Amino acid sequence: MLTDAHCHPYDLSKISLESAQEQRLSGVLAAASACSEEEFLYNEELSRNTPLILCFGIHPQLPSLRQPDDKLPEMLELLASEKRIAAIGECGFDLYNSQFKETELLQEHLFSFHLEIALRYDLPVVLHVRRAMHKIFSLTKTLSKCKTVVFHSWPGTLEEANALLKQGVNAYFSFGNIIMLNHKRAMRCCAMLPLQRLLTETDAPYQMRKGQLFSHWQDLHLILESAAALRREAGNNINTKALEIQIEDNFKKAYLLNYS
Repeated sequence: MLTDAHCHPYDLSKISLESAQEQRLSGVLAAASACSEEEFLYNEELSRNTPLILCFGIHPQLPSLRQPDDKLPEMLELLASEKRIAAIGECGFDLYNSQFKETELLQEHLFSFHLEIALRYDLPVVLHVRRAMHKIFSLTKTLSKCKTVVFHSWPGTLEEANALLKQGVNAYFSFGNIIMLNHKRAMRCCAMLPLQRLLTETDAPYQMRKGQLFSHWQDLHLILESAAALRREAGNNINTKALEIQIEDNFKKAYLLNYS
């Protein structure tokens, strides 16, 4: 089964309702992210007849883009306590530009709250990290207490990923279309990281290939084939079908699932 470790069905539906509905027919097992009540309720309805697991968190860019709803932290804890979500996130840090850096202290506060909820309810966390790996390494003691940590579109180096694992963080590293965009660091990580730690994602609709208007479920076939090719080139021989089976198993472990 193909798996999508991170996507935004609600946002994809705003661009292409047809593409958003394709997942219902494709059988892709996906983790759907939401950072508002409207998004979450859309994803929750979609999950009634789609292999979709639900995530909720306050995106680290949100404080810079608009005033976050004061009720979002309360909603996050409610969803976790009612077992309506399978993971906390996406959350984390985004220090990509001066606009986002202005909210660094608020991002720190929000991330601490997300980790508190994840630990209280034994839930995985899904991380968005841009130009902020130093923040992550300052919190490895807390992150190592989390059930699992999913790095959406892993932004770090191979050495940083291995260091997190050595420090006891039960981390999984997700890769999407970026490995087909000549991103050398991501390609090296995808090729060399432990096989049991790899995930695939679309980040639909946001991580498109060159010439694409948006990313969507159908990209998973190419992402998987590209990942298998990278591993073979690095001497980690595996065929595409075997990689698909392994990544499905990784997905279920990362999100604490018991799908048959």
